[in-house]
This record gives sequence, C-alpha cells and structure tokens, in this order.
Amino acid sequence: MADKIDFKKTLDAYSAPRGAFRVVEVPDRRYLAIDGHGDPNSSSEYADALAALYPVAYRLKFASKADGRDYVVPPLEGLWWADDMRAFTTARDKTRWHWTMMLMIPDWIGTEMVDATMELVGRSDPPAQLHEIRIETLSEGSCVQTLHIGPFDDEGPVLERMHDEFIPANGLRMRGTHHEVYFSDVRRVSPHRMRTLLRQPVTRA
Repeated sequence: MADKIDFKKTLDAYSAPRGAFRVVEVPDRRYLAIDGHGDPNSSSEYADALAALYPVAYRLKFASKADGRDYVVPPLEGLWWADDMRAFTTARDKTRWHWTMMLMIPDWIGTEMVDATMELVGRSDPPAQLHEIRIETLSEGSCVQTLHIGPFDDEGPVLERMHDEFIPANGLRMRGTHHEVYFSDVRRVSPHRMRTLLRQPVTRA
C-alpha cells in the first residue's frame, strides 16, 4: 500500500510564514461544507456542524484506504464573514459572524463515494446536521495568507495589518471571504500555541 498522504505537508496552499504575509495561488479544492451563524464558542449550531462533518470525513478516509489510497483527514477550515468586517478586526463581535465550516475532500474521491458514505453515517444515530452537508468547490485563486500562533481573539490586529496595510500597499484589494485553516486541536493545545492559517482572497486593485 502507498504511504499515507498528509496534505498539510504536501500542499503549498497550507504553507504560510509566521509574522509575515505571503501571496499564493490556491487551486480549486472540494470540501464537505456546512453553513451557520453566531459565536462558535457558544453556538450549538457550530458544535452540531462539526459533529456532522467529522464522521463523514473519517468514513471517507476509511473507504479510500480500503481502495488502496490512505491519507490523514485534512485540517478543519472555515470561511467567515459579517455585514461589517470590523466585526473581525476592531470590534470582534462574534454574534455577528456568519460561517461555513469545511473539511477538504481529496481529488480522487468522487461524489458517489461521498453519497454512499453519508448514507452509511445516517443509518444509525445520525448527526443532527448530517442532511445539511454539501460538497462545495472553492475557487480562491490569488490569496494573501499568514500563520497566526496564539489565541483566536488575538487575530484582530493581524487581520487589520493584512487588510489595511499589506494588501493595499501591494496593489491588491480584497475579494471573496476570509478563510482560516486550523492546524491545532483546540481540545489538546493551549490557546497560546494554537496554529491558524489566515487567508484572504485578493485581486489587482
């Protein structure tokens, strides 16, 4: 059997410097995705979303392994937005946040395998939001990204520098949706050691 693939190590789009910003071309990727709204620290909707995504993602991994292609389940990712983006930078009002939580699907896994896996997960004690999972193709293209190490609530000044300094200074403007990739498990890593990739799609101004 081939070696287990760890996408965190093989995909360039998962690479970002700490304390600096990098412009990277992100290819199209497919995801298991669920939408929601509100503070992820207190929203039952957020917890239910993760409780639906992970069983499907791990069943997909086991099905792929049985077919001869093993991989590490990719990191959790999130798209975040608000009507006023200051809710992410200076205001940090999480009750105003909208989100889409996602887990990447490897290119070789087809829709048929995803559908069969979701049916299998739903046969006994199905997660409450299982029916809300969809396959989404994300087309981001040019993006600015950086690696943030520390609590989520310390991201505000980093995003402010990205949005208000680096992006305009390099002849770029924001488009699309703020994107985060979570390399750390919040259940096992202290807040000050959390590793989060912060990404913003951009285009030429």
